[in-house]
Amino acid sequence: MKKLFTLVLVTFLLLTSTFNSSASAADIVNGEQIFSVHCAGCHINGSNIIRRGKNLKKQALKKYGMDSIEAVTSIVTNGKNNMSAYKDRLSEQQIEEVSAYVLEQAEKGWR
Repeated sequence: MKKLFTLVLVTFLLLTSTFNSSASAADIVNGEQIFSVHCAGCHINGSNIIRRGKNLKKQALKKYGMDSIEAVTSIVTNGKNNMSAYKDRLSEQQIEEVSAYVLEQAEKGWR
């Protein structure tokens, strides 16, 4: 019985972590729309018109430790240096959606 409980618990934890870490197609579509309205002015196609090296390309995100959903969500929420905070303009869900979109686009090379 103890082995069965452990197996069920491990399976549950694996499934919930999988569902929590992957964004749905709807989240990505919403994220794209949010990005277009709030972010593309400075970050068109993943670039950065203010600080070229601090762009949203995969290599730069990794270099600056911004290659996780938590890191992107944090900077969108709180801002940093020239990056404005969006916690007063976007809901938590919108911030998560745009963060998921940014990471997906970085993986695709912003194509």
